[in-house]
This record gives sequence, C-alpha cells and structure tokens, in this order.
Amino acid sequence: MTVVGCGYLGAVHAACMASVGHQVVGIDVDGPKIESLQAGKAPFFEPGFEQVLQEALATGRLTFTTDMASASGNTVHFVCVGTPQRAGENAADMTYVNAAVGALAPKLSPGDLVVGKSTVPVGTAARLAAIVAEHEPTAMLAWNPEFLREGFAVEDTLTPDRLVYGLPPTPAAAATAKAMLDEVYAIPLSQDTPLVTTDYATAELVKVAANSFLATKISFINAMAEVCEATGADVVQLADAIGHDARIGRRFLNAGLGFGGGCLPKDIRAFMARAGELGADQALAFLREIDSINIRRRVRMVDLAREVCGGSIVGRRIAVLGAAFKPNSDDIRDSPALDVAAQLQVQGATVTVTDPEALTNARRVWPGLNYADTALEAATDADLVLVLTEWDQYRSLDPGDLATVVAGKRMLDGRNALDPVRWRNAGWTYRALGRP
Repeated sequence: MTVVGCGYLGAVHAACMASVGHQVVGIDVDGPKIESLQAGKAPFFEPGFEQVLQEALATGRLTFTTDMASASGNTVHFVCVGTPQRAGENAADMTYVNAAVGALAPKLSPGDLVVGKSTVPVGTAARLAAIVAEHEPTAMLAWNPEFLREGFAVEDTLTPDRLVYGLPPTPAAAATAKAMLDEVYAIPLSQDTPLVTTDYATAELVKVAANSFLATKISFINAMAEVCEATGADVVQLADAIGHDARIGRRFLNAGLGFGGGCLPKDIRAFMARAGELGADQALAFLREIDSINIRRRVRMVDLAREVCGGSIVGRRIAVLGAAFKPNSDDIRDSPALDVAAQLQVQGATVTVTDPEALTNARRVWPGLNYADTALEAATDADLVLVLTEWDQYRSLDPGDLATVVAGKRMLDGRNALDPVRWRNAGWTYRALGRP
C-alpha cells in the first residue's frame, strides 16, 4: 500500500500498517521529514510511535520516499494529507488534498483503490472519485475517516473503537472496495471492531460531526463554569453530578481553558463554512457560540490573572506551565496555553513558559516569550504560576517545593488539574475557572 502524506496521521498510519504485515511506502514532498522517518526518527512527539516506526523499518516492509512513482504497483493508496483552515476564512484549505490526488492519479493501475483519510468538506469524495476515474476508469475511491487522539495515535490505529467505510455508489465497486479494506483491517476486524459501511457523504460527515459533538460538550461545561463563577457554585462538583447520568456521561466534562489543537477548532469552523455553502448554515449556527465560548475561556484566564495580582499584571513575573494544546503531545497548533501566555506578555507581564515536549515548537512560533526547561526553573521568582496544560508532572507538583522558588504563592489552575485543598493548606492562593 501507499500512504500519501507523512505528517502526524500518515506517518503513524504507515508505520502501524507495516507493523501488522502490510508492505507500505510512505510518500511526502517534505524531504527532511522523509529523511527523518527513513532513519527511524519521529519528526513529532507521540508516545510509542518511534518504537513502532523503528520496528516496522527493521522488517523491511516500510520505506519512505519523496517520489510519487513509488506508488505504482501498489493496490491500496491512502491519502493522509492535512486540511488546515484557509487563511482569513473558516473553510478548509483543500490545496494539499487536491495536489496529492492529482499527483497520485496518473500512477494508478486497473483495480486500484484510493482511500481518503483526511478530514474534508462533505462532497469532496465524489469530486475526487471523478478525478481518479478520469485517469484509471477501473480504479475506485473509498473514504475511511480517521479518529486519532493525539497521545493515543498508535493505540487508535491498531485497535480503533470503530471503522467507517464510505464506499462507491455502484454495488460491484462497493463490494470490491469493501473486500480490499477488510483485508487492510483484517486484524482489528477479527477483534470485533465495529464496522459501519456507508456512502461517501455520510463517511465524510462522521469525523466533523464527532468533533463538533465533543467541542459542544467541552464548551457546554465551560459555559456552566461561567455561570458557576457568577453564582459561587463549583463546576467540578456540578460535572461530577450530571456525569452520573448515563445519557450524559462524565468524559469531556472537564471545565477549564478549553480546546485547541489542529482538529477541533478548524474542523468545526470548516463544518460551518461548508454548511453555509450548502444552504444549511442555520443547522450549525450553534457552533458559532461553541467557538465563542471556547475563545472566551482564554480571555477569562487573563482576567483572572489580573484579579489575583491585585488588578494589574504590568511588571509581574508569570510562569506558564504548559505549551502544548494537550498533554502527551508537542502540538502547539491553536494552543490555549500559548495564546494566554502571549496575551499576558502583551499586557505587560514577563512570561516564562515550560513544557516537557513542546518547547522547540513553541520557540519557533512564539520567539518573543521566555522559556525554561523545568517547572521549578520557570517558576523561579514568579509572582504567579499558571497550569495551562495538564501534564502528569504538573498535576503531581509539590506545593511546598514550588513555594521555595516563587516570589508569590499564587496558583491559577487553568485545567482544574490540581487539588485545591492541598494547595491552599500549603499557603497558596488557589484559583481555577468555574470554582469558588
């Protein structure tokens, strides 16, 4: 098989497919990235990935190249390129998907299967299927959306919680494409992984609908946090109470700084944009408020920092613990932590950021901030400490140890990750979003 696009999704998919026995060639236009992968070095941080990559390379079943001609002779071709938010708009930028399929199509052989995994606007698969058919009439296209969680990408690829096939409209082609995909995913299917077979449009909607629902749940509890702050209620206890309802569940009801990363923010915006193009924008109008609530959390964190510092942060030294948008990742795309850090610095504070894995990326994108390798180093002489990414090492910080280096014992918990009683008993002023 071929995997076109060797970023986060494609590199993990290629290595995992080779690890279960398939012969895989990964193709990307980024030469340095390909060199890194071919050398067994992960170009991003993902727990367990580098080991799977090295083991797969050692079998001889996995290679990486910049040459699209290497796709010739393979029978299944996965398209895993990115669909970032278009500059100045909400819509998805389809440049990379279009280029990937355009370059792949002339290399197809009779009976080949092109499989889209990128998150795309509904209607894309049908358009790309026509391009594939122009070059090779007997080649087929299917859509197989990805559901990777950063930090769990290897697990989610090898043992997915479900598989979705968007199959061609003609019964014969659908049956052939399904049989080929069943062979690709023989191992998870043998483990009773749920399989949904459907049409192109439904398969394309699955990922954006799932992300929209998760974003809605996160923003709902953050909206409740705003109400809790106005009433003196405790959003964590509120989430615990409603989470016992089996219809609601407790997962993704952790109030705090909100979501970021390369998926949820841009996917819900692209979903709204596509709905507008289809004349169904009113159906997704609620997503505008979801996005707005999420952004308000960042503003509120800056306001809370100002409150805790007596009304002004000008000249204050502030330590920000966390740069990645979530723990177990070095991804800083749309990172709430870095957004808050930058706002604090613009408003007059001296900000020092630390993170276990994301400092290299953060320094590249936000060179104006100060950086430290450890939490204790970042917090030295700080008037205020903020926990903005819930890494385990920040959850387990000892308030007594941290107190020995700070200038003021003030803690803002942007993720409700710490024990308020423990920190207050150690003499700290502790504040968190949505808690009294």
